[in-house]
Amino acid sequence: MDIVRSAKKIGSEIERGVEVVANKVADTFDNLASHLPFSNIAKKDDSSFYIEVDLPGVKKEDVEIKLEDGVLVVSAVRRYKNELTRDNYHVCESSFGKFERRYIVPDSINTDKVNASLNDGRLVVELQKNKKAQAKLISIK
Repeated sequence: MDIVRSAKKIGSEIERGVEVVANKVADTFDNLASHLPFSNIAKKDDSSFYIEVDLPGVKKEDVEIKLEDGVLVVSAVRRYKNELTRDNYHVCESSFGKFERRYIVPDSINTDKVNASLNDGRLVVELQKNKKAQAKLISIK
């Protein structure tokens, strides 16, 4: 009977350990997702695409945008204020440090006509399609 009790006890400890690990993994993924900036993607009537990325507290010189092999990469660094460090905060829900978002863009994007602006913590990247790739309205005769 002692063997049965020992086996049940070991089984219970293993179950608790698996549960703890599963919770840690879930917390890690939730934490990672919370550190990515929110973004919106919109298509305008003139065949332009807009990608808006929320970057509160990020300066223009701390943002890098690259378009390479059909992927738009937005990377940035959110820095602590000069007089504060992580140890100064009682609650710190904002993420600090480097982060990056990647967006797959269509091959029809004109890479010479990509524009970006950063106003009030919102980065807006405008991507325009090549003239050949734009839809053509055909009238019926």
